[in-house]
Amino acid sequence: MKNILSDMKQALLTGVSFMLPFVTGGGILIALGFAVGGIYVGDNEGTFAYEMFEWGQTAFGLMFPVLAGYIAFSFADKPAIAPGFVAGMIANNQGSGFIGAMIGGVLAGYLVREMKKIQLPKQLRSLITTLIIPLLSIFIIGALMTYVIGEPVSWLNTTMNENLSSMTGGSLILLGLIQGAMLAFDMGGPLNKAAYAFAIAASASNNWDPMAANFIASMAPPMGIAIAMFFGKNKFTKVERDGIGNCIIGGCAMITEFAIPFAVKDPLRTIPALILGSSIGAALSYAASLTLQAPHGGLFVIFLCNKPFIFIAILLISSLITAGALLLLKRPIVENG
Repeated sequence: MKNILSDMKQALLTGVSFMLPFVTGGGILIALGFAVGGIYVGDNEGTFAYEMFEWGQTAFGLMFPVLAGYIAFSFADKPAIAPGFVAGMIANNQGSGFIGAMIGGVLAGYLVREMKKIQLPKQLRSLITTLIIPLLSIFIIGALMTYVIGEPVSWLNTTMNENLSSMTGGSLILLGLIQGAMLAFDMGGPLNKAAYAFAIAASASNNWDPMAANFIASMAPPMGIAIAMFFGKNKFTKVERDGIGNCIIGGCAMITEFAIPFAVKDPLRTIPALILGSSIGAALSYAASLTLQAPHGGLFVIFLCNKPFIFIAILLISSLITAGALLLLKRPIVENG
């Protein structure tokens, strides 16, 4: 069991490390596209802002395939990359997101690891990696992702979205607490996507309140982690502290995924802290009647907020709550040397 957990942890860290450049580059280009071309940049084909936005979308669209591909690679080396990428692409298309890609990558890795043990006559051994593993692993993973993993997670997305929508006439504060918690819990996974889909659906009816709450709850996790690392150096390793700048950029650009490596490494302490800060931030956003007429972009599109200074103040409060909770929950780290 210990070896399995160790393998899983290493695989997740490998997948996330390869995924982050796509998240960083793609997310910032999307945000810059909105900043230069406005909220309807996606409709203005032929402009430079549109092209920049599309480049960002392309990079962002590779996030889950890369995550799953390199999780699988960590288990079984190069032969596992193909089924891993396929699992991630299916997860992206079916809406199972981060969790679906993660599960698919792990399954692909274990599957290929076992398939590499197939014994064939010496003359046919080259077929194992060039034909047998690619064909069978992609077929099996495709079937598992489509018929086993996809439907339950899609159901979860639909159910959560319906529950959120039914609460719009009730307590906005309670809605904010739930929405913020969902956004921070799995950082790009099914719960996060359900909360984001709710905000998109609301904006289609010209209700931009949920989108403002989305922004704050999505930006606070990396921002809060950066603040915690700055003030609590003994609670983080030197390698982690070297990422303060990245977390600040991720927070400013509304890229919650920058918090994933910290959540993966210490989930029982990190995730509750992220949920606390984001849920309070989203609730305060509703209480202040904030609106933000953009689907993404972080501080690059702050000029589209109805109360930009209050938005920044609530974001700071949310981030400080996240940082405070992290410093209370995390234990000091003693590094050698």
